[in-house]
Amino acid sequence: MKELLTRHVQNALGALGQLARQPVATGLTVAVIAIALALPASLQVLVQGAQRIAGNWDSIRDFSVYLKPGTDLASARRLAREVSDHPAIATAELISADQALEDFRSDPAFGEALQALKENPLPHTLSVRPESAATAESLVEFKVELAGRPDVDLVQLDTQWLQRLGAILDVIRRTVWMVGGLLVGAVIVIIGNTIRLDIQNRRQEIEVSKLLGATDAFVRRPFLYIGLWYGAMGGLASLLILLAGFAILAAPLERLIALYGGDYGGLGLEPATATLVLAGGVGSGLIGAWLAVARHLSDIEPSV
Repeated sequence: MKELLTRHVQNALGALGQLARQPVATGLTVAVIAIALALPASLQVLVQGAQRIAGNWDSIRDFSVYLKPGTDLASARRLAREVSDHPAIATAELISADQALEDFRSDPAFGEALQALKENPLPHTLSVRPESAATAESLVEFKVELAGRPDVDLVQLDTQWLQRLGAILDVIRRTVWMVGGLLVGAVIVIIGNTIRLDIQNRRQEIEVSKLLGATDAFVRRPFLYIGLWYGAMGGLASLLILLAGFAILAAPLERLIALYGGDYGGLGLEPATATLVLAGGVGSGLIGAWLAVARHLSDIEPSV
């Protein structure tokens, strides 16, 4: 076991040394891999940033429940507790009629008009936030259930927008994975072609090794480490590209979001995304090297 581990370390360092001896070719290959990995990762990070800026889209899914005029505050509070206990609901905030009236009075557009009213015309209202996993169908069923209560006057729920939102998010997620899969496939092809050329350049060396009794596993191992190093360096370079790109975009994004009254939380690589990029680079490097070696190594046999 110790001897096997020693040989693996020697092969890994030897492969790294071989890449270091041809810096231009290695640098170009690593750059192509890094760009291919950075494209889907940047799209994923931008989607995550947009969801975070929008409050994970939760506020867009909120709906309102208007109680009938004359409903007492105790009944409104009891209904708020019942709604919040529903499996499809995350929170149900009660906005009392008096609180709503104060909010409208603080608005210059409504303040003077409300001063002329002798009684509060506003009803108690529930601001309801569904669970992130709640489907549009379950919310429609709950809307019908609420609308049938004697103390509920109106349930304002835009189910069509919820369906559109779900479709948009599904398209974005599928696009990220599709683009990521295509570009990882391109990385595998790039590394495989690079390893193929390396095998052809070392054809005589491989023939001599096999003539001296080297097995296919022994000959294959250095090329697998070359693919691993290509993938690892490409993944690290991809992370550097992403960090540099986010640093460049930070200032204009902050200005843009501030114009819409939003809070810019910054774009950053989550640990899961960074791990996925590195794993994608290493995995595609090993797969590309393995396919190239399996395809071309069997064609090289020593001539006696």
